[in-house]
Amino acid sequence: MSAGRLTILIADDHPVYRQGLERAIGERPDLELVGSTADGRQALERIHELAPDVAVVDERMPGLDGLKIVSAVQRDGLRTKVMLLTGYEDSGAAYKALAEGAAGYVSKASDHTELCESIVAAGRGETVIAPQFAAGIATEIQLREASERPALTSREAGVLRLLAEGRTAARIGAELHLSESTVKTHLHNLYDKLGVSDRAAAVATAMRWGLLE
Repeated sequence: MSAGRLTILIADDHPVYRQGLERAIGERPDLELVGSTADGRQALERIHELAPDVAVVDERMPGLDGLKIVSAVQRDGLRTKVMLLTGYEDSGAAYKALAEGAAGYVSKASDHTELCESIVAAGRGETVIAPQFAAGIATEIQLREASERPALTSREAGVLRLLAEGRTAARIGAELHLSESTVKTHLHNLYDKLGVSDRAAAVATAMRWGLLE
């Protein structure tokens, strides 16, 4: 940050759009433009060289696309926040960008005032999501969680329910008419499916995935 101002790098291969954003940033006393480029590889080089607070990068860039720039910044441990600009409404791409570590995913249709406010928010460490992507990202999260959720047998589900109620293996066996060793086998399978190693973690993970509803 320079003299209390956020330092900004712009990377966009559309000259008219890039120049308009340059002017908008130049009019803000809280923002300082330190670099502008139309090439993705050059953008990454300048992020390394200039260490701007925020890099505003078009998702689709020649040389190196926006998502690869995000990944490289994360890989190299750089402090620059990378906010992606997009001209497309693709919630899957938005989800992937944020999962990779993008500071924001913003529509190029936003006016310059909105974009500048998004830049400021990203500089503060906030994750900026354009309103038109929010619902789609929520759906993507739900779909991915559902695909990751383990499938339990009816017996495993019954053992899990009693486990969550605090029953011991012996007590679970008595209630389900199973031997204690059989219950322990079911518990072992449950722990494997949930990716945990103890009762507390199994219950917490099952609750997070909605397996105890």
